[in-house]
Amino acid sequence: MMILCLRYISDKEDAKEVLHDAFCNFFKNLDRFEYKGEGSTKAWLKKIVVNQCLMHLRSRKQFIFNEGEIEKYEDVVMDETALDKMSVKEIMALIHTLPAGYRTVFNLYIFEGKGHKEIAQMLGITENTSKSQLHKARAMMQQKLLHH
Repeated sequence: MMILCLRYISDKEDAKEVLHDAFCNFFKNLDRFEYKGEGSTKAWLKKIVVNQCLMHLRSRKQFIFNEGEIEKYEDVVMDETALDKMSVKEIMALIHTLPAGYRTVFNLYIFEGKGHKEIAQMLGITENTSKSQLHKARAMMQQKLLHH
């Protein structure tokens, strides 16, 4: 779960604190948990951790959704094998170079499997903002991969 926190929160100490708070919430609300088979406990905990990360980012006012900058990333073509050659640590470092708004939408869409409508509701943004943030995050990551 720490890796999950670190995908959203760059500072390791903040991520530890968020994870601690998430586990406290998990145990505090255990009476509301409904076991639905194998994996349901992990899925519920993961949801709590993601929500705790989002609350932390909101409290730090780190949801800054950049509207500019896309022009310089527009024509980037990615080398398909670039990611295969990178370690998990290198990929995490690359994700952390994204602005918080891009990184949050990227994580929710790519890793959590959320759709743009759900992301928009979670973050209090429009679906189009979610789509543009994802597009910009991908373009920025592709350019950084080219330079890797």
